[in-house]
Amino acid sequence: MKPLIKKELPNNFSLPRRISRLSSLAYNLWWAWNPDALNVFRTINKRVWDDVGHNPVAFLRKVERSQLNAVANNPYYLELYDRVIQQFDAYMADESTWFAREYPGLTESAIAYFSFEFGLHESLPVYAGGLGVLAGDHLKEASDLGLPLSGVGFIYNQGYFTQRITEDGWQETGTHYLTFEDAPIVPLYGEDDQPVTISIDLPGRNVFARVWAVQVGRITLYLLDTNLPANSDADKQLTARLYSNDLEVRISQEIMLGMGGVRALRRLGIEPTVWHMNEGHSAFLALERILELVHSGSSYEDAAAIVKRTNVFTTHTPVPAGNDQFPLWLIDKYFPNVWAELNMTRDQFVDLGRQTTPWGESFCMPVLALHLSERANGVSELHGQVSRRMWNFMWPNKRPDDVPITHITNGVHTFSWLARRMGVLFDEYLGADWKDRLDDPALWLSVNNIPDRELWAVRRHLKRKLFLYVDNRARAAWQSGTIHPIQALADGVFLEPYSLTIGFARRFATYKRANLILRDYERLIQLVTNPDMPVQIIFAGKAHPADEPGKLLIQQVYRAVKDSRSGGRLVFLEDYDMNMARFLVQGVDIWMNNPRRPNEASGTSGMKAALNGVLNLSVMDGWWREGFNGKNGWAIGEDAESVDPNQQDETDSHSLYDHLENEIIPLYYKERTPDDIPAKWLAIVKENIRTLVPQFSTRRMVKEYLQEMYLPCLTDEKKTV
Repeated sequence: MKPLIKKELPNNFSLPRRISRLSSLAYNLWWAWNPDALNVFRTINKRVWDDVGHNPVAFLRKVERSQLNAVANNPYYLELYDRVIQQFDAYMADESTWFAREYPGLTESAIAYFSFEFGLHESLPVYAGGLGVLAGDHLKEASDLGLPLSGVGFIYNQGYFTQRITEDGWQETGTHYLTFEDAPIVPLYGEDDQPVTISIDLPGRNVFARVWAVQVGRITLYLLDTNLPANSDADKQLTARLYSNDLEVRISQEIMLGMGGVRALRRLGIEPTVWHMNEGHSAFLALERILELVHSGSSYEDAAAIVKRTNVFTTHTPVPAGNDQFPLWLIDKYFPNVWAELNMTRDQFVDLGRQTTPWGESFCMPVLALHLSERANGVSELHGQVSRRMWNFMWPNKRPDDVPITHITNGVHTFSWLARRMGVLFDEYLGADWKDRLDDPALWLSVNNIPDRELWAVRRHLKRKLFLYVDNRARAAWQSGTIHPIQALADGVFLEPYSLTIGFARRFATYKRANLILRDYERLIQLVTNPDMPVQIIFAGKAHPADEPGKLLIQQVYRAVKDSRSGGRLVFLEDYDMNMARFLVQGVDIWMNNPRRPNEASGTSGMKAALNGVLNLSVMDGWWREGFNGKNGWAIGEDAESVDPNQQDETDSHSLYDHLENEIIPLYYKERTPDDIPAKWLAIVKENIRTLVPQFSTRRMVKEYLQEMYLPCLTDEKKTV
């Protein structure tokens, strides 16, 4: 019998009856990818909306009742409100979604999607970077398509970290504490009116976790929280922060996510047919599912075969050292009871995750996931090739090309990253049904019908928005009285609204080579200070708190930013998050990405930029190797691997400067019509949108996951667990 679970929206607000549905809207992140829904809140008081980080729950708790009363009597506002509520209700009640139409016999099935982080919106900071944002986009697209999917992750009441850059360019970290009452999360209660909890066994104790829900359109994301009185102070911290360096904390987190996540779904009465592990952090879920079957009388071999057929694993990391692995002494400490219950020897159990490295043997989470998953994929074509070589040792009798790891290239959720003004342009020129045909290349041929003048007007508008955002941040930092004048300059106060602007924003890992553009520094200074054709570069990004080389990269970039010779045209924006990312991918002219190939598994920021008419200047790695066609942007370096990293850096830096000096800068400034419109530049912008948007949308991506990974599980009648 399915247990009764109560999911009641907190009664946090005092709202006029006429606009009382703002409460239910605030607790469903559908608002995050619908501009009119955002305007329903923003219109009431934009200053408060910005102050609370665009969080409608915190907003409704903070905004004054008099302002709510005022809009409740404003016919223009009520027209917007009624239209949004009607759209929201129609979306949630729609029984003829794409999935329901295409697979009517599978609507009662269930897919579980596990991830260590989910980047849904800046108001819910339970993400660190690209992996989480991809997971959030996956949930949003699954909602739009109507897939019967549930997400499982952690609540992270202290998030990742906040970043502050000192006057000398050193990254300092701070903590943002999540206030549950102000977040769009919903508590779950059982039939006994007690919070829904689960527990797992760790050495010497039980650890308990409460289950919370986040509604993402039609999809529910379940988040585990160990900050409970029943737990020790140390165990309360297991779900406090992302990516701890303490291996005991990390293995405890991953046991909680994998094994505890399975128990949470069982407790909620959800019985998935497909179990999707987004990276190896949740791979212990396979052990929990095998244990369930063994406890029911199956042999380990039979149980493992059943579980394997219904597991899907996505690897995101092309570098062996970047994958989670634990020393064997930790396995000996945390899993002796598990291998005993599975009727396995210690060595048989270790073999499930054993990886031999020059530094000895370890228990590797992707190895465990690959051993116990029938289907696995990388996240771009090149990453699939790299993954097959990297994990070939698990199939010693197979050639790399025959290793059973395929690829599904990442995409981005169109409506989360598309600028509103660009969407209005698409409404007018792509046809009324364009939002239903995102992955149809034929639809995007109509981009050529957009008049250059209108497209250029939108691009200039988005650029002005970016610079206003940068200016307001710099002013607020200066007014705080906590920064040196040079830091205000580094924040971008000298940016010019119509100069060619390049964006570089991502995690500051060394392989991403944030300093490549600085390699020939004098050449760079000449580029940015050319009085007739100036160039501006905006940097942003965080280094992991334990990544000293990454922090040194930030410092190197920041010291260049402070150099007076650049005239303020080099900028570093601190505390990169999803809100800043939207301004950047919508507002710059060029998106620069120059990782050391082939270390970028996919990358998605450039896809978001392309969606908004921003052109890519990127290494032939990850997604760009598939997207570049010679006419829709620029490729740095060659489509080949180098055995000498220093030589690769030298070659790629020359290619980068040459593209800028000989092609990009002249094209932007010189190739203008009499009315000052860069027609040839806009021709590339249109080619960029036409070729990249349908191919690199999560609409295409999630359909591929469904067809290639999920359906074989969903349609096999033998799979009952």
